[in-house]
Amino acid sequence: MQRRTFLRSTAVAALTAVPLTTSLSGSASAADIPVASLAALQSAINSAAPGDRIVVADGTYTVPSGSAITVSGKNGTAAAPITIVAKSRGGVVLRGQRGFALSNASNITISGFAFRQSTRMEIPESCSSIRLTRNDFQFADTGDKDWVVVRGDSTKIDRNHFHGKTTLGVFLVVEGPLADSSRKTEMAQNVHIFKNHFSDHSFTGDNGGEPIRLGSSGRALSGAKAVVEYNLFDRCDGDPEAISVKSSDNTVRYNTVRDSRGGIVLRHGNRTRVEGNYLIDGKDGIRLYGNDHLIVNNHVSGMSDNALVIGSGSTRDHNSGETEDERRGNDACDRVVIVHNSLLNNAKTLVGENRTYAPQDVVVADNLLVGDSGSLVAMGATTRFTWQTNMLWGGAANGNIPSGGFTRADPRLVRGQDGVLRLSSGSPAIGAATWGSPGVADDIDGDQRGSVRDIGADEYATAPALRHPLTAADVGPNAA
Repeated sequence: MQRRTFLRSTAVAALTAVPLTTSLSGSASAADIPVASLAALQSAINSAAPGDRIVVADGTYTVPSGSAITVSGKNGTAAAPITIVAKSRGGVVLRGQRGFALSNASNITISGFAFRQSTRMEIPESCSSIRLTRNDFQFADTGDKDWVVVRGDSTKIDRNHFHGKTTLGVFLVVEGPLADSSRKTEMAQNVHIFKNHFSDHSFTGDNGGEPIRLGSSGRALSGAKAVVEYNLFDRCDGDPEAISVKSSDNTVRYNTVRDSRGGIVLRHGNRTRVEGNYLIDGKDGIRLYGNDHLIVNNHVSGMSDNALVIGSGSTRDHNSGETEDERRGNDACDRVVIVHNSLLNNAKTLVGENRTYAPQDVVVADNLLVGDSGSLVAMGATTRFTWQTNMLWGGAANGNIPSGGFTRADPRLVRGQDGVLRLSSGSPAIGAATWGSPGVADDIDGDQRGSVRDIGADEYATAPALRHPLTAADVGPNAA
């Protein structure tokens, strides 16, 4: 079969075009304000104006107990933020109980620091458009359990490294106004988390050690419109959830989760898009609860447990009248579209659960399921599922997938230099997809789907892939 030559997706170009407003070269400009002590830093912050760039000399600075570096009532602009930057990336180490304390501030960038405090860093609801970029976070395990807590709108968390946690707690929490306020069910809006490296969370408890928690049970019905993209998670073993979504209307895309206990879990909330993620050689892949999600173009391989779980519920739908205990329960997975995913060589592939409320009105179409043991599909009770043109292969049994919802054929996968199994020429998966509205223009590599689409996450193409599983060189403080 002759194949078309694909145009690359504009999504990749859009991310690479994100402006980097913070230069860390150390070169001077008219707005540069060099400081070499905590007192000088505080003075420079107190008098800062839009466009100022406060450059902190390299060294180790210990903030006295009971004190903080205060950023209060300071407002840059979108075009001219106030920037507080280490002279060299990672060259300024902040120790002591507390680092930066922000309030009533906007358009502030904090860049290049190595944070070694014991008290968490918080971006409160009184702040907006705060950016943490190119920092190294390794707080003391004897301090606050959570390290960075975001409550302010339009926060950017990019190109940071969060690592080395052994105790209960979360690297990065996104919530909203404090729980004792009248807005305790709201979420911070439009938070953007990208190109960060989350690694080495080794807490051994049953839960509570996520790298990212996006919301909470009480905020599940609040739309956050957060975007979590192009982040790398490796050796994240502190919780079964590497990305724990407990809010609504979010996008989780183009991330890589590798060698980790945790996976991507839509634990609470509705209408989240999970797209183009790689989950490789971990324990659990993707687990779904809530309504109206789109799960598309994901590659899940080498899981020692489940690749994809379509969750049942202790309740049908969360609602504003629930008790606190009811809100913590599982919401059955309803009206979810699961299309164009590749689930390859996992211990268990596509599985269900058996709580009171069965998932219902779910579409499972154009997915590639390959395995050599057990059953490829092991669903519990379901209601009004649509199974369409899925392709199954390997020594594993078909399981309880309806006979009209799949074909069994060798997809002729070949392993690329990046270790990913993709379709090869002549694969029966090429051009065989039939679901009419997948809601996606390209595949996991960035190749355009076109009008004739292939089964699985990969659209066959001869050009090199633009997107690959991320490595440490793609993320963190030194990333492009």
